[in-house]
Amino acid sequence: MQVMVCVAPHRKTSGLHEMYEAAIAAPIDNHAFFTRLARESLLINGPEIAALRQTCAQNKIFAHIGFNERSSASLGCLWNSAVLISDQGALLNHQRKLVPTFYEKLIWANGDGAGLKVVETERCGKVGALLCGENTNPLARWSLMAQGEQVHVSNWPPIWPTKRVPEGGGEMGQAKQYDNLAANRTRAAAHCFEAKCFGVLCSGFMDKEMRDQMIAHSPSIAPTLDSLTQGASLFLDPTGAQIGDSVQGEEGIAYADLDLNECVEPKQFHDVVGYYQRYDVFDLRVDRRRQGAETVFQKRMDDAGTREGGMAPEESERDGSNGMTPGVGHGRGGLGIL
Repeated sequence: MQVMVCVAPHRKTSGLHEMYEAAIAAPIDNHAFFTRLARESLLINGPEIAALRQTCAQNKIFAHIGFNERSSASLGCLWNSAVLISDQGALLNHQRKLVPTFYEKLIWANGDGAGLKVVETERCGKVGALLCGENTNPLARWSLMAQGEQVHVSNWPPIWPTKRVPEGGGEMGQAKQYDNLAANRTRAAAHCFEAKCFGVLCSGFMDKEMRDQMIAHSPSIAPTLDSLTQGASLFLDPTGAQIGDSVQGEEGIAYADLDLNECVEPKQFHDVVGYYQRYDVFDLRVDRRRQGAETVFQKRMDDAGTREGGMAPEESERDGSNGMTPGVGHGRGGLGIL
């Protein structure tokens, strides 16, 4: 089998358990874990990403890789990020998770809309992606559908503790522990059904070493960790049905063949970016400008140029008639890119 697209889970390139310490122990007890996570996180222009790009070029594969990203402007500013790399080693897309979920807010900063892009890869179709809980956001998902997405990559953590199990196996109360497997599958399948695209779910894995390190730090958390369902890596077709291989509870590689022609027929039933949409009723705008300290000075320069009668760089790419990126808008209403 020829591999064209390789997907690795988010945070695969650096520690996972540091994040879960935010769920199972108070923030004042987790400084050492956060320091370690910051130290092991990657710069987007660092040697690790460069090595991944070189590997993709050498092996002629596309790769979607999740990682902890650190800011070049701050030693403690981190993002939950991912990159899509081409078979030539080019960086096609760079995502930062829009909003950290629940206790993730104690670790990661807010991302931005710069990564809400669907990339035409030619060999692998039009590829888009969202990170973990972003797949719960209907506006983020629709913004990818509106760009003709054919393959949707979703990255997931191996576990997601939401409720503590008392030592000795006592009752958790009325609330149930979060079913990581079902929650991930439900959201991804819904997206595939609505977008009429294929889905690639890629989940991390909690091994014994990771479990033991967390229990060594917080012994009372053992029953909670053992109550959790680990996520799975699998594939979905445009109806939301599972296809190909799957991997759960261990490290491994899953394979599937995706025939993009299968994305066409279901559009006859519901095309939510075509005839099955009301652009005279709904209107969505997406700001894809990069946010952060590294861009603030450039923004001021762009603003100054605009005030003097010039045009900011991102504006020069727009269609002058309606302010929307060519090929993306649908006349009045639809998807507008800033």
